[in-house]
Amino acid sequence: MGLFGGRKTVFVDADILVIGGGMAGCGATYESRYWGRDLKIVCVEKANIERSGAVAQGLYAINCYMGMQWGENQPEDHVRYARNDLMGLVREDLGYDIARHVDSTVHKLEEWGLPIMRDPKTGRYQREGKWQIMIHGESYKPIVAEAARKAATEVYNRIMVTHLLMDAKQANRVAGAVGFNVRTGDFHVFRGKAVIVCAGGASHIFQPRSVGEGMGRTWYAPWSSASAYALPIQVGAKMTQMENRIVLTRFKDGYGPVGAYFLHLKTYTQNGYGEEYEKRWYEDTKALVGDYIDRHPVPTCLRNHAILREVAAGRGPIRMVTKEAFQDPHKETVGWENFLGMTIGQAVVWASQNIDPKHINPELTTSEPYVMGSHATCSGAWASGPEDYAPAEYQWGYNRMMTVEGLFGAGDTIGGSAHKFSSGSFTEGRIAGKAAVKYVKDMGQTKPQVSEHEYRDLEQEIYQPLENYRVGRNEIVAGTVSPSYLLPIHGLQRLEKIMDEYVGGISTNYMTNGVLLERGLELLAMLKEDMNNMGAEDLHSLQRTWELHHRLLASESVTQHTLFREETRWPGYYYRGDHMKLDDANWHCFTLSSYDRNTGKWEMEKAPVYHIVD
Repeated sequence: MGLFGGRKTVFVDADILVIGGGMAGCGATYESRYWGRDLKIVCVEKANIERSGAVAQGLYAINCYMGMQWGENQPEDHVRYARNDLMGLVREDLGYDIARHVDSTVHKLEEWGLPIMRDPKTGRYQREGKWQIMIHGESYKPIVAEAARKAATEVYNRIMVTHLLMDAKQANRVAGAVGFNVRTGDFHVFRGKAVIVCAGGASHIFQPRSVGEGMGRTWYAPWSSASAYALPIQVGAKMTQMENRIVLTRFKDGYGPVGAYFLHLKTYTQNGYGEEYEKRWYEDTKALVGDYIDRHPVPTCLRNHAILREVAAGRGPIRMVTKEAFQDPHKETVGWENFLGMTIGQAVVWASQNIDPKHINPELTTSEPYVMGSHATCSGAWASGPEDYAPAEYQWGYNRMMTVEGLFGAGDTIGGSAHKFSSGSFTEGRIAGKAAVKYVKDMGQTKPQVSEHEYRDLEQEIYQPLENYRVGRNEIVAGTVSPSYLLPIHGLQRLEKIMDEYVGGISTNYMTNGVLLERGLELLAMLKEDMNNMGAEDLHSLQRTWELHHRLLASESVTQHTLFREETRWPGYYYRGDHMKLDDANWHCFTLSSYDRNTGKWEMEKAPVYHIVD
């Protein structure tokens, strides 16, 4: 009983339980209140909703806005764009659903106080690209969080949700979630009629480029620990496109974004000798992917491929030509503000290395892979689509509901709907919130039944690392290596090494094959066994332990999917050395997986791709 001494068990009942307070979670909370005025809506956040999620530090642009009021773009245009960038494989119903509603979301954000730049000549929003509008986004997240806080019945900050709860009476129906307060250690049991998972995707599952004093620096939010995937996977929800990891071209060492530079400042890239290099690799790329290389715009992964090939040929580094643009004082200001508003670390790196982009063209590099459903890729849960637009095979009753009844998702959580970014994630949260309210109202007075036996067993499992440390620490004479337990940082480094070397990370230039993937699964299984012997010295370490659990399960899913898809669909993101070419004849399809937590087995299958938009 010493294990639980002094800790309380906190029970919270909700009609709608939102897990994650990022952009999608705020959207789900806000919209749930609009349609469910009399419902109890609870939002649970691992950090603090005020500054949580991928937009925590700020953002310089909204990357998904149609501009329908000015006839700039239509939803069908955005579907075509996403489909092209993902080499043909997107859920067009989900993408269309977001695109037709995203403008109203952006208008709300402006009403709430988000400063959106306007073109002084036309009065329209200032564009930096076909889909991007420019904002002063230092306070983007607090503005959105305020709307969610006002809408929620309760917001629980500092709660690490570790597991979903299933209905004790009805098979395949969600009933709530459990977790712990990362400050007090209190155990929380949330019971909900509907659950919307809006947690973060996966960073730090592959070895990052930043090591040593830079450890922890990543492009995607370092606190995004794959909970968006692990929570649904644990309860058997089908996942899709988990092999579709993303690799970003970014400014070296600080991961500073390049979009505003390319689109607004009209910069371009050169190799180490000042030469244009992309045309050199046209025939090479065409041999891999066919006429996808002739599409406009060129898919993101294929631009990565040209960089990787050029560097491998010994003509690196790749540099962005900034010296020309920065002669214009306005463009110079925009270039620096782009970092000061969202990635201060890049400005600090440049200052520390005596790089003034007005006089030195800074280096670019490709990042380690990330797994996420909210950016330019499609990883996530397989979800039901909109009633008025989804094909019958994609539709089972409630929009954005997964294959587990009552379990919804948005943002990073939902697969197949690429290029939603911050505004699209908030919009998808709104869509999920509206559908969840309908589900709860259709349920009537029926409440899911939570098993005390289940949540007490989970309580024992959640806090066991603290007990492992308390007992085992006395065996250590000096240092931190114990014969009895593994620390979270050691487990994380082991996971990153496995994924990097066997599943297509930076050390192999994103290359893998069937043999490597099989060996990777063996090593992941060994790490999974050792997770029973994790040691946590305090609540912070306990949080890191459960983040590692989530990262490990998501990594297993990524590896299974990569092994299953026997082609190289996205060169520049990863390569199957044993199947180097894109194979539309056999693999123009979605990959789906289901995990059985009782047996630890995975089932893989294909699902058809329907091209709804001409």
